[in-house]
Amino acid sequence: MTAQNHFGQTPAKTAVLGIRFGTELALLAVLVILGLNAGIGLAGRVALAVGCPVVAAVLWGIAIAPQARRRLADPLRLVVEVALFGSAAVGLGVEGSVIGAVIFAVVTIGVAVLVRVIAPGG
Repeated sequence: MTAQNHFGQTPAKTAVLGIRFGTELALLAVLVILGLNAGIGLAGRVALAVGCPVVAAVLWGIAIAPQARRRLADPLRLVVEVALFGSAAVGLGVEGSVIGAVIFAVVTIGVAVLVRVIAPGG
């Protein structure tokens, strides 16, 4: 018998979901940074720094979040997650942070896959 917390989750599931939340926040932070560093005027940088994370968060809330009313089924949900994380990683790479981009992609996409193994439905 595995240990469970008062929500009926194992420590591994709780840990993976916590790490997943961290990757979601990292995605938003990377999008803000990419927007602020865009090679356009100040108004455009601010618009990108605000707009891109908002669009990503809305998409996540509609199609990916566990409580989403129109949540996509896997594997399409995983494809959308990989597209979001991958796009942010590509942006980091284009900006010149290739090592950061690779680390970001491996960690975030790896966690997205791990969630399906350890915390299905999470």
